[in-house]
Amino acid sequence: MISLIKRPQPSKTWMVATPVLAVIVTMILGGLLFAAMGKDPFVAIRTIFWDPLFSPDFAAYSRPQLLVKAAPLILIAIGLSLGFKAGIWNIGAEGQYIMGAICGAAIGLAFYPMEAWFIFPLMVIGGALGGFLWGLIPALCKTKFNAPEILVSLMLVYFAEQIMIAVSLGALRNPEGNGFPGSRNLAQYASSANPELIAGTGAHWGVMAAFAAVVAAYVLLSKHMLGFQIRVTGESPRAAGFAGVNSKRLIIFCLGTSGALAGLAGLFEVTGPAGQITTSFNTGYGFTAIIVAFLGRLNPIGIMLAGLLLALTFIGGELAQFMLSLPSASIQVFQGMLLMTLLAMDILVNYKIVWRKKEAV
Repeated sequence: MISLIKRPQPSKTWMVATPVLAVIVTMILGGLLFAAMGKDPFVAIRTIFWDPLFSPDFAAYSRPQLLVKAAPLILIAIGLSLGFKAGIWNIGAEGQYIMGAICGAAIGLAFYPMEAWFIFPLMVIGGALGGFLWGLIPALCKTKFNAPEILVSLMLVYFAEQIMIAVSLGALRNPEGNGFPGSRNLAQYASSANPELIAGTGAHWGVMAAFAAVVAAYVLLSKHMLGFQIRVTGESPRAAGFAGVNSKRLIIFCLGTSGALAGLAGLFEVTGPAGQITTSFNTGYGFTAIIVAFLGRLNPIGIMLAGLLLALTFIGGELAQFMLSLPSASIQVFQGMLLMTLLAMDILVNYKIVWRKKEAV
């Protein structure tokens, strides 16, 4: 018989080991999935995890893309992790990402065709503010009406998508675009572009912001009183109340900060890799960042590593689609397996698995 015995304290060893074990198990399950589709599982896994970094045919293009893809995931996941640690569940970072991109792009387009040094900083502020205000909506609904932030933040994603479609077809549409939906290409204008800072590396201002967010979150959670309040609230809300933690202020801080970082991710994406607001601008970074946050154990350093790993699955997945004719849905299933496997592995953190002989009746 198999018995589960609850541990007195979560195992720190398994807390570190389970993400690695989850990746290995996901590779095995993914290999079985690809085999069921008639593909060589070893070739598929190699194409996703190895070829983008070490293949002489693809690495020159894929390596810079690793930072490009990882930066928005890390930025968004850092913001989400602050709330998750406090038991505040923001599931709508995708909407905050969209609204940050729209607000930042609108500022840049409002100054067109002016070229000035201050335009891009204003766009950065606008992107952060747009995401912050969108994140503030579920925060206020939670603090004023006790509405569940999970539901409110998630439903706001669909509002944001409709706004994105509306501005792509209306207010922000390129008047010289021959009627096609989408704004002007912001990456083509020096004052609103977010180019590579070091040629051939993929590092742009969004990558710098992601690294800064990792450092700031680490200092906040390990050295600052606010970080202590976040941790205590997540572990024991009642104890936090006795300690004088203002729960409403904490909700506003966590959801607002999460929204601001997601908005920044959207702004850096629309001024760099994407270049413009279109009806299909959002690519699911806000939802994928949830996987990154949990895979990184809500730890800033872990999130940085998890963001790079998920970015690798994006790049390798695109390569596998091209080289092996795998459908995009199979890659999404593979990424989803990673989160589900990690959640399943969490049982090892909180419980001991004990094998016992069945007692005679």
